[in-house]
Amino acid sequence: MKFVIDMMGGDNGVETTIGAVKEFLKLHDDVEFFCIGNVESLKPLEGTPRVTIVPSKEVLKMDVDPMEAMHKHEASLNIAMDTYIKEKCDCLVSAGSTGALVSEGVFKIRRLPGIKRPCLVSPFPTVIKGKKFVCADLGANIENTSENLVQFAKITSIFYRLAYNVENPKVYLLNNGTEEEKGNALMKETYQLLKNDSSINFIGNMEAREPLNGECDVLITDGFTGNIFLKSTEGACKAMSNLIKRSFKTNLLTKIGYLFSKKGFKDMSETMDYKSTGGAMLLGVNGLLIKAHGSSDVRTFVSSLKIGYKLAKSDVVNKIKENL
Repeated sequence: MKFVIDMMGGDNGVETTIGAVKEFLKLHDDVEFFCIGNVESLKPLEGTPRVTIVPSKEVLKMDVDPMEAMHKHEASLNIAMDTYIKEKCDCLVSAGSTGALVSEGVFKIRRLPGIKRPCLVSPFPTVIKGKKFVCADLGANIENTSENLVQFAKITSIFYRLAYNVENPKVYLLNNGTEEEKGNALMKETYQLLKNDSSINFIGNMEAREPLNGECDVLITDGFTGNIFLKSTEGACKAMSNLIKRSFKTNLLTKIGYLFSKKGFKDMSETMDYKSTGGAMLLGVNGLLIKAHGSSDVRTFVSSLKIGYKLAKSDVVNKIKENL
């Protein structure tokens, strides 16, 4: 398989992406990489088997205007997208600008037939070890219609079935209450459309405090709310982790207490580890585009490559086409 990596995107620079590529090459001998970036910065990869370095002269800023980004032809993400098309690659991974990736995907890769808007889909850990749910949209769009949300539910259900081998994923609508009449006009209208669509295993509304409990498989919302949900969840988990660490460092007794409970906290940490979930996939375009966390370290970026590998192996884009 052929993977294209935007080596220059993300907050942590090429040290992260170089380390991730080297690590992934050890795990899989059936993948070759096109690594896009500054040639001088990518010297540690020179001569590496199954790696082709493609030069670029510019890096897109995280807050770049998506339409302006399209005209920066020397930027690493633009060259990565062009390489993806030219070399007929199986997957593209970038930790760079989300807006730029979405606009490039829509205008260069194109949407799947019948899809009005693509959505960003990402897995989340739950309190059930090994169980993940996915949420869409996480920020590909600021505003959505009820028709958009129903399409998100359809393609994300297919994605979940292929990625996690669940035949009939349970779909919930993120709302401010569980009752059918709850929510604004968009959520009320979407609820009725989902309820009357027999192709979707729609269960009902779900409040934001519930998804991490593991009951949900697919959580549907608009891109604005979804992005806030993503960042709020990550922030709350980080804050709780820091509070727990601080409490165990209070005095000698708390430090001794930690020694007795260390195994339990290690298990909790592994269960709720977002770094193992991989990046977000731009669903609804005619290609496999993975958006890694902007703050990815090597382990997180490797997780993004792993989810890309699994989805490419399962031919997810063509299977979504067939199911649609």
